[in-house]
Amino acid sequence: MTFLLVLAYANRTLASPALAILLRWGRWAAFSFGAAYLVQALGWSDRPYWVLWMTAFLVWIILETLYTWFAISALSLSPIPLFPRFLPNLSGEEWPARKRMMALRDWLRRNRFHQVQALVAEIGNNVQLRASVYQDEARGLRIQILFLPVRGGTVTACYSASSQTSDGLRYTTDNLFLPFGGFYPEDWSILRRPLIRSLPRLIALHRKRLEGDGKTVEPWSGEPLDDLNFQQSQLDRVNTDLGFLFPRDQREEYGKMTFEGRYRVWKEVWMLNYLGVPRQY
Repeated sequence: MTFLLVLAYANRTLASPALAILLRWGRWAAFSFGAAYLVQALGWSDRPYWVLWMTAFLVWIILETLYTWFAISALSLSPIPLFPRFLPNLSGEEWPARKRMMALRDWLRRNRFHQVQALVAEIGNNVQLRASVYQDEARGLRIQILFLPVRGGTVTACYSASSQTSDGLRYTTDNLFLPFGGFYPEDWSILRRPLIRSLPRLIALHRKRLEGDGKTVEPWSGEPLDDLNFQQSQLDRVNTDLGFLFPRDQREEYGKMTFEGRYRVWKEVWMLNYLGVPRQY
């Protein structure tokens, strides 16, 4: 329990997906061993300890499943948009005043990435998603830094590296640890690596993908704001057409996600929360 408390404090400070996975496994183990010990110590069952442990292990799965399913259903019925629209961030509040965030911004400057736009999206309950978009000198690589609020008032950063190729494909490599569960357009090539928290490593992986597939990169044209909002519209349309989302005229009555869509998100939540691996697209 002391180890779990220390781990929880570290995760609240660092907002690390790897620490979060360890913490979830630790809670699962503590519940299973503790519940089995308590039942045996109080004499509530004469079953062997390993049977009590396995029962508690399965009870945790049921409780976690119910909690996750209700949370997904609440999200589907809430006014929170799944694909929020971004606006220019004119407030001047772009980067959180944290040491590691400032170090990341300095790294981008040293490696000649230039900021193109600062964006913000309202998702409800006075919660904002802020994004800062950078490009390299050749304009062939666009980096999006997305600042996500997490529990405890901490802000963590996720990265997305994107390029467009001469044959009309969009290559994106990101480390988002949020579940998606939906569908991407056919001309998108997506690779998600939530456990890679280093931007240089993510960029290196992105460039390796392009070189390995023999792709020629085309320079980006147009503003990131228009491109990002177009992506959001595309995702909404594709996922509606493929049955992940209800049509707009039915969402007020049934929610945004269909039953199949909720199941896909539930499955990806489990994979991300306990394995750190998203569903392959």
